[in-house]
Amino acid sequence: MNLADKFRSLVEGSKSVFRETNFKEWKQLLQETFRFLKADTSFSNTRPLRYSLLFDSHPSSLPYIARLHKRRVLKFQDALLTSYHRNEIKIAELTLDTYRMIQCLEWEPSGSIYQVATTESSDNGACSDQSGASGLIDINLSAADMTDPSLPANSRKAVIYHPSVSHFMKVLAAACEELASDCILLIYVSASGKADQGFLFENESSKAKPSTQDSYNNGGSLRPPPGHSRLDSIDNSGTCVYLGSRRSGGVNSLYPEDLIPFTRKPLFIIIDSENSPSFKAGLLELVLQIHGSERGEAAALLLSPRRPSSVSDFDVSAAGSQFTYFLTAPLLAFIQLVGLKSDIDVDVYSSAESILSSAIAEWEVILCTSEGLDQVWAQVLPDPFLRRLILRFIFCRAALALLGTPRKDNEQLPDCLPSLPEPVSPDSPSIQSHISKLAETLGVAGHFGFSR
Repeated sequence: MNLADKFRSLVEGSKSVFRETNFKEWKQLLQETFRFLKADTSFSNTRPLRYSLLFDSHPSSLPYIARLHKRRVLKFQDALLTSYHRNEIKIAELTLDTYRMIQCLEWEPSGSIYQVATTESSDNGACSDQSGASGLIDINLSAADMTDPSLPANSRKAVIYHPSVSHFMKVLAAACEELASDCILLIYVSASGKADQGFLFENESSKAKPSTQDSYNNGGSLRPPPGHSRLDSIDNSGTCVYLGSRRSGGVNSLYPEDLIPFTRKPLFIIIDSENSPSFKAGLLELVLQIHGSERGEAAALLLSPRRPSSVSDFDVSAAGSQFTYFLTAPLLAFIQLVGLKSDIDVDVYSSAESILSSAIAEWEVILCTSEGLDQVWAQVLPDPFLRRLILRFIFCRAALALLGTPRKDNEQLPDCLPSLPEPVSPDSPSIQSHISKLAETLGVAGHFGFSR
């Protein structure tokens, strides 16, 4: 918080010096910064979101992961990340959800690059103290200074905020064009699946729909006109997610069929939206209808529940998307799910971390050795980042499925395509035993229902 406080003092100081300057945008940025930090720093001394070889690599599963290399293996190379919700937590055009996902897809440095001398000499012989925040930015830092030579290079990431669908597809096409044959592209979309509140779409009362040419001119999705294709039987009206306000019409509406042309390359797609079940249904029906003339690759999909869950009345969306939180900081998301506050005993929190780490390690072995493992998952499991996302999805699905009662409406649970093996389902004894142990450690076992 020191840097944020320094930023605030600099803005206030500048206002007193430059009285005729309008600082409205700076004040807005300052408000966004403190709101962002409040949502992201509710717990202290937590593990980094980035991939840590110390915490996230499990030696017990390495022999089983090595066996998967006998098959086709895909490496995570690039990511396309976009997020848009009304009144979401952000700093400028970096949203909290996107920030968490970026961090989750980075290597955690080993620590050697943090060893910086407390003082350094300047060209004129003076010494500058670097032991604390000075309010100045060292513009001499290079990319090499921030790179840990002991780790592989981080993946490339394209982050776009509030894009039109045409812009989104343009960036996606460029990423697919540059994708190596042995690599996979991750697409992360966190967006609303419903219209902005208080706004009625033009001509909605008459149910008029724009023509294909109108959609094209507005930069929206290319959807075939009535009677033009066998895909017309699909009702697309409720399958899209909105990358921006619906006031712009089809410009911001992303439909499942918009992604079909890009399945010529391997895709790992994460859709975090209250409309993700409908998005999946639309995409699945499209895949079934074009079966026999596939575009080349079967995509892996992780899809959020239609709505978040919680045992308390607290609005969990005030701290960002619950699904993204589970994928990037699973223990913190679990603590939020059961309504605990940030004043958890340090020893209890440490025990909970150990239990979850042991669970992930065991599920990793089960997943890698399952006979029913689909090739779509098998070819990405050797990649540490994608494997970690899949395992955290398994934890998220189990925690939400077991909350309250053993059986839940499917729309309250995350989903994936293709299906994961039965041994890692919420009904699995291995899954339930670890969730039970974690809940007992945190003193919230009464909020869950387990099979006998």
